[in-house]
Amino acid sequence: MRRWWRSAGFAWAGVRHAWLTQPNLRIEAWLALLALVLAICLQAPLAPILLCCGLVLGLELINTAVEAVVDLVSPEQHPLARVAKDCAAGAVLVGSAAALLVGVVELLPRLLRLLGL
Repeated sequence: MRRWWRSAGFAWAGVRHAWLTQPNLRIEAWLALLALVLAICLQAPLAPILLCCGLVLGLELINTAVEAVVDLVSPEQHPLARVAKDCAAGAVLVGSAAALLVGVVELLPRLLRLLGL
C-alpha cells in the first residue's frame, strides 16, 4: 500500500505541475466543473459527462508530458518533434470535440426545455 501512495504522490505532482504551468488545463477543468454542475442541475446522466471530462483532462496531461519529453530530447527544432507535439495537441482537440458533442446531445435539449424553447 505504501508503494501505491508513493506512486500516487508522483502522479499528483504531475497534475500539480500541469495545473500551474498549463493554462489550457485550468480552462478545461473549469469547463468540466461547469458541465458537471449543469448536468446535475438539469438531471442529465452524469456518466457520459464525467467520462468526457476525464478524457479531456487526461489527454491534456498526456499532451503536457509529450511536450516536455520532446523539448528534453530535441531542444533544437526538428520536423519530427513538431509532428509529435502537433499530434498530442490534436488528440486533445479530438477529445474536446467529442466531449462538446456529448454535452450538446445530453445537456442542450434539457437546457432548451428548461428555458421553454
